Order: sequence, then C-alpha cells, then structure tokens
Amino acid sequence: MEQMWSSCHPQTEEELIECAALGKSLSRLSQPTILTLLAANDKPMHGYIIVQQAANSPMFGGKKPDATGIYRALKRMEEAGLVHSWWDTPSEGSAKRQFELTDKGRQCLRRWIDALACYKMTIEELRVSASTALGIDVPPAPYCAHAKGDLNIEMNNRGLG
Repeated sequence: MEQMWSSCHPQTEEELIECAALGKSLSRLSQPTILTLLAANDKPMHGYIIVQQAANSPMFGGKKPDATGIYRALKRMEEAGLVHSWWDTPSEGSAKRQFELTDKGRQCLRRWIDALACYKMTIEELRVSASTALGIDVPPAPYCAHAKGDLNIEMNNRGLG
C-alpha cells in the first residue's frame, strides 16, 4: 500500500534517517532565510537571535537549525557583501557579533523571490516525473504543518498555490 505523507517534515528520527534529504537540509535555502530575517527586522541582529528566529521560518518549520551552518552561511554572505557585521562589546556581558543587511543583500533577496518561484515550478515538474516513474498518479500536495493557512488561501486565490 502506498504511504501518504501528512506533512512535509519528517515526524520521527526514523523517517529522517530513511530519507535524510527530506529533513529540510537544502543548505542553499539558508541564505534567503537569513536575508529575509534581517530584512524583516530591519535592524542589526546577533547570530544567536538569527538561529532562534530561523527555527520559526518555513525552511526549518519549528526545528532549530544547525548553528554552525548558519554562522558559516553568514560568513560567506559577508564575504559576498550581502551582510555587514561587527562586534558589539558591551561594558557588561559577553561580546556578540551583530549582523545587518546591506543594499547588495536586499537586491539579492529580491532576486531570490524570483528564483524561489522558478524552484517551485521545477519541483512540481519533478513531482510529476517521479510519480510517472513510479507509475502512480501525482499525489495531492501534503498538508505542511508549518504553513500559514491565510497565506495559502491568499496564494491559491491569486493562482500562486
């Protein structure tokens, strides 16, 4: 019997191990996630806060991302001129590296908006190809536990969902 998925996130460690790529591990999508967080806050953020807020983003769906991976992505983004950072050294407490979005980072995020639309179409084409390869009808899109209902309804009304 064909297994139906009720969510786009693995529910157990066994599911994650069974098909590790389903674990929202698309590292390239860390960049638009981080850029979006910085743009939404419109103020400098330290790395710890970025990691915490990334967990609530659609990319990570409530699971805390690997902090080391986020810091590596921030370093690459700084080298590319997408973010700027500096050390905040308060008179009390520990020093924290602050990050802020640059104009180049805002332009990059705008390009990501279009790239993500292309990814969405490509992924749907891949779903059709994979279903054809298995000799099955394309399954309905699963319910994603992290999806915001109003956003999905709005996207469907605009023909985007």
